[in-house]
Amino acid sequence: MGKIIVIANQKGGVGKTTTAINLSASLALAERDILVVDIDPQGNLTSGLGIQRDRLTKSLYDVFFGNATINDVITQTLLPHLYIVPSSIDLVEVEISLVNKSGREEILKNALLPIKDRFRYIFIDCPPSLGLLTLNAMTSADSILIPVQCEYYSLEGLGLLSDTIRRVRGAFNPNLDIEGVLLTMFDSRNTLSRQVYDNVKRYFNEKVYKTIIGRNVTLAEAPSHGKPAIVYDIRSKGAQNYLALAKEILNEGSTGKGS
Repeated sequence: MGKIIVIANQKGGVGKTTTAINLSASLALAERDILVVDIDPQGNLTSGLGIQRDRLTKSLYDVFFGNATINDVITQTLLPHLYIVPSSIDLVEVEISLVNKSGREEILKNALLPIKDRFRYIFIDCPPSLGLLTLNAMTSADSILIPVQCEYYSLEGLGLLSDTIRRVRGAFNPNLDIEGVLLTMFDSRNTLSRQVYDNVKRYFNEKVYKTIIGRNVTLAEAPSHGKPAIVYDIRSKGAQNYLALAKEILNEGSTGKGS
């Protein structure tokens, strides 16, 4: 059975899209069929996987407004086992036009249900805000993967995110679990990075991944070429970090995190 994992953090710039691109690509390299859903109107995940947004005839926008099914918009990426539901700037209309629609928080959940078992993992990349789009993602997900940048303000945001998860559980998705917490942009030479790691580990215990994503220029460069790091430069530290994370997740998929 497939698993839907939302990649979310209300703070921007923590590595959500970088993680969605590179983790999904690394898992696809292991010959698992993976789907990524770009629910951010900025569409950085879409362009980062080489999809030209100006050439799209249909996108996730059409699914939200009933003009297409999820199968109609699933698009093959440059990797054989990696697929994407692309985004467009039109998605900003969802927050406005569907605000009074009955069942508006479950539109994505209902759209993904028929294709859930087709993929080993479905990752949803969220905007850095708690609006209707993020609520749809969290309502549809089995669990949430939380990227945390190794800086002081990321710690402040974790309390808000934990409160958000509790609210979503109470109102829309009682089974929403924390899949794991991923430390990103880690610099071993930086005392603050080590302090953030210690604090996050203390707060989330066994939910923190053993794999840590270090600062790496390849992770910043690759999206501008429309490629995951493993395609742009598989020997880079960033690519190797995400390959290690994929391996950790696949191993946990058979044993269960924290079991």
